[in-house]
Amino acid sequence: MSHASPAGTADVSFPRTSVAVPGAPAGGAGRPRAALVTGASSGIGAAVARRFSARGWRLVLDGRGAERLRRVAERAPASLLPADPTRPGAERELTRFVLGHTGRTDLQVAGAGAGWAGDFTAVPPSALEEVVEVDLPGTVRLVRQVVPHMVEAGSGRVVLVGSVAGAAGVRGEAVHSAARAAPDVFADALRYGLRGSGGSVGLVVPDVVDTPFFERRGLPCRRSWSGPVPPERVADTVWSAVSRGRDESCVPGRLRLPARVRGAAPGLYRRLAAVFG
Repeated sequence: MSHASPAGTADVSFPRTSVAVPGAPAGGAGRPRAALVTGASSGIGAAVARRFSARGWRLVLDGRGAERLRRVAERAPASLLPADPTRPGAERELTRFVLGHTGRTDLQVAGAGAGWAGDFTAVPPSALEEVVEVDLPGTVRLVRQVVPHMVEAGSGRVVLVGSVAGAAGVRGEAVHSAARAAPDVFADALRYGLRGSGGSVGLVVPDVVDTPFFERRGLPCRRSWSGPVPPERVADTVWSAVSRGRDESCVPGRLRLPARVRGAAPGLYRRLAAVFG
């Protein structure tokens, strides 16, 4: 049953089963561990919610589509907070909501994202601002709110969901590529800063994923040489990053090759990219 509050939040409660998490300490007093998943109204975030719910985690889901969030919660019981990450103060509201419902945050999966495709000279200013704001400042501001609570507790993990566009750059997605390149360096820097605190950081970099993302950005995926990855496969990789403590994971694993070629032979990489995009 869903109960909407005046703030637009909702609790969706179902019977739960606590399942121990491999490679990670159990929640206090036998309680299931708690995770905040952003961008959970569809695609990768929704798949991550289902994956962790099946493992007995207590979830708080955030996304900009209230009705879509409720549909996700029918399969992944959770507390819901439909929120716009570009709204000032949204990160503080969400953090208070999470702590009020779970008392702690063992995991934050930063899956929120926005995109736009087309000629860079034609990108509308509103789309440019939305992509940059959602993909970078919105994520960083929320992590900044959540991490201190993890440090205080002496444990916790942040998993940032990146993109192949940020790892190698994609033709027709200059703004999205720029915004998605940031989580890679942010993950490294934050990881170094949290060393010894009990907090940790993981980065998951997926290839093109079969989600409504392409419909919303205004241009379908036209890649002919490789089909999109199911969001469930990305969710499995996020689970692996958490349960095995991995710093960085690519979906599929072959995605590491373009980044390595770019680093080792940038001239060759650019010639290939000019042909294949």
